[in-house]
Amino acid sequence: MLERTAEAVPVPGAPATDNPPAGTAPIGHPPTGGEPTGGVLDGTGLGAATVARVADGAPPPSLSPVALDAMERTRRAAHRLAAEGARVYGRSTGVGAHRGLAVEEHDGAGHDLRLLLSHAGGLGEALPARHVRAMMVVRVNQLLAAGSGLGPEIATALARALRAGAHPRVPEYGSVGTGDLTALARLGLVLFGHDTWLPESPLLDGPLAGHPLPEPLPLRRGDALALMSSNALTLGESALAWHDLGTPLRAAPVVASLALHAVDGSLEPYAPEVHAAHRHPSVARVAARVRWLLGAAAGAGEGPGTSAGARTGTATAAGVPVPSGGVPTRVQDPFGFRCFPQAHGPTMEAWSDLERVLSIDLNAATENPLIGWDEVTGTPFARHHGGFFTAPLTLALDRLGLAALGTARLSAARLSGLGRPELTRCRSYLADASSAGSGMMILEYGAASALAEMQACATPASLGHVVLSQGMEEAATFATQAARKALRAAKAYRLVLACELVAAVRALRLRGTPPPPGTPAGRAYLRAAAALDPDMRDRPLTDDVTVAAALLDGFAELTDEEEAPARLD
Repeated sequence: MLERTAEAVPVPGAPATDNPPAGTAPIGHPPTGGEPTGGVLDGTGLGAATVARVADGAPPPSLSPVALDAMERTRRAAHRLAAEGARVYGRSTGVGAHRGLAVEEHDGAGHDLRLLLSHAGGLGEALPARHVRAMMVVRVNQLLAAGSGLGPEIATALARALRAGAHPRVPEYGSVGTGDLTALARLGLVLFGHDTWLPESPLLDGPLAGHPLPEPLPLRRGDALALMSSNALTLGESALAWHDLGTPLRAAPVVASLALHAVDGSLEPYAPEVHAAHRHPSVARVAARVRWLLGAAAGAGEGPGTSAGARTGTATAAGVPVPSGGVPTRVQDPFGFRCFPQAHGPTMEAWSDLERVLSIDLNAATENPLIGWDEVTGTPFARHHGGFFTAPLTLALDRLGLAALGTARLSAARLSGLGRPELTRCRSYLADASSAGSGMMILEYGAASALAEMQACATPASLGHVVLSQGMEEAATFATQAARKALRAAKAYRLVLACELVAAVRALRLRGTPPPPGTPAGRAYLRAAAALDPDMRDRPLTDDVTVAAALLDGFAELTDEEEAPARLD
């Protein structure tokens, strides 16, 4: 994974006057790209994994004093610009199509509250607390990058709310990937005392128990747009999508290995020679992972583990399955078993690329305008820009959605293969001895339904188009929609893979040929067999799939073992 430990980079102390000395970093401190040391948020090292942990209820890391000082410096820059009468978007002007309209002095005192109230008009049901907490921790870290002109008390109050388990009510609809204005306006109303936190009292149990809610903050001139100018919700949901897809993606080689073993699948497609001849690193890593899981030797025909059949004396030296009669059953396996590396490798690559994009965007000061000090002249600046246009994020999410669909289709194909007697040498659909039993037949339908959801989610969000604000905003990235589709796809993919796992364990039980317990795949089988109901009679398999879906978390950790020859993430 891309996350790594990095120390916060110290920044020279704030000067006694508004003017920083020449050479001072204009925003705060340079990004390091890794997780903060000791769990510190400093605007430079927040990773998607930490976003997910906080979203799921962990307390947020502590805030870097250096980063808080940097926020205070840029607030002084904003105050200096206001005192000089600078024309600054959203501070001395209206917003959107009204950006050319000046805020009259007699209206200035109420301008920021009017902005929050008018923009807090999101639509639909309230988002889950998990999504809103993800938004909040992202926004804290963005503020600590010190380009908004907001004071450190804003970041501190947000962190206190996270520790108390509190969040605002945020309606679902209102963003199209160019700024989460409606969501962050709701956050602003709560922070500044014009709405209430949910829950309205501190949690009574759990890791967040006993932490008080933050006191309402005074709303100062310029605070409203500076707080709203962010894609924090979209980024938070994207980090959750990365996390939620990561578990089944990392577990998939384990499940595919069990299915391959259950059909006496050939390891020829996984041979090092094959991947040395066609050098896609991510594909080769998946092939190496499967060989390791099944305890295979370095070469396809070397030693034990060349195929499931080889370990039971029913395969050729090249790893081709052979039945008891001594004649190979098939020259090569169906695509689901044979092409898994070619489908799954690019998916892991896309997953890693999304993390790379997030490692940049989670640690960027993208508020428009960017507030800071000119490092040469020592004067304050406000730079108006388009850094909020999240095209790289949308494209990364779209790519991952398409890639995940491809590997999920092969999971469904392996599920179908596990129901075929000519592949498993079991009864059709792995049924018991009852006449015309259905066995795991219905799993194909459930998996197909989940796969159809993934296909609907894979339509690229970047194909969308809209013109807003009287033609002044003539495009949008739709990163918000891409992130939410990825979250839906993650749920569906976990179920597809769980169906395959149920069928693979069922086939291995019926055949009586589990992987050797000393192999990683064998350990995975033992874990699954202990959790899944061994009853082979026709019955509902819903609970089995639920149990199998939960097993994927442990399988994902199995693929991270350091003894593995290649790391997929």
